[in-house]
Amino acid sequence: MRRSMLERSLSDVHARLVKARAELAVLDEQLIVLDEAADDTRIRSLVSETPMATHEHTDAKRHADAARRARDAVAASIADLERRQDELLDRLVVET
Repeated sequence: MRRSMLERSLSDVHARLVKARAELAVLDEQLIVLDEAADDTRIRSLVSETPMATHEHTDAKRHADAARRARDAVAASIADLERRQDELLDRLVVET
């Protein structure tokens, strides 16, 4: 691969990494809030022992679990992008 193509690919991967890391930071903050909400509804469910409180807890837990899966997917994407970036950097060094 030519040097200019490597540099362009490296620039693209870097831009995608920056975006993914920003997205991960947002998801981390959202996950904290959703986990706290799930914990609060769990405690309310235990104290009140009503079907409605149990339903609220189940719903809050489901939202937190979905956010955790989304966060894990973005984290895996970041790991893939970092691997790709390392490969491109290695190839760039070999070409020079």
